[in-house]
Amino acid sequence: MSTSKCRNCGSTDIETDPARGDAVCTDCGFVLEDQLIVSETAFKETPSGNMMVLGQFVANDSTGGATGFGATYHVNGKESRGITLQNARKGITHLCMQLQLNQHCIDTSMNFYKMALNRQLTRGRKQAHNHAACVYITCRTEGTAQYLV
Repeated sequence: MSTSKCRNCGSTDIETDPARGDAVCTDCGFVLEDQLIVSETAFKETPSGNMMVLGQFVANDSTGGATGFGATYHVNGKESRGITLQNARKGITHLCMQLQLNQHCIDTSMNFYKMALNRQLTRGRKQAHNHAACVYITCRTEGTAQYLV
């Protein structure tokens, strides 16, 4: 937890995770910061029992993107997490357009999705259900007059 304040709702319940490199409001799901640069070294145990370094290595003289320092999954040159977020944005946007919700609702739903993804709450669930749940939470927090069946 941090003593900073959410720009969206004013809450001081902010979760900062150096391993993920982000700061998220746990009340409204607003992502305050992402891609934080930390000087800590974090390790994670894989299911096979091996240790893996979390994060990316950035050299002092680096001018471009970071080089991989650990196991990341790439498809056609894109990182798996980026593809997951891109697909989630498409699904959430499609659902919000059907419900005639504005861009603010799409962004808030994406923030809820990012929070769920970071806490590994999306694993083993159908993506359509994850997208619908994030839109539903947004409708409830925003107080929109939507009836979701």
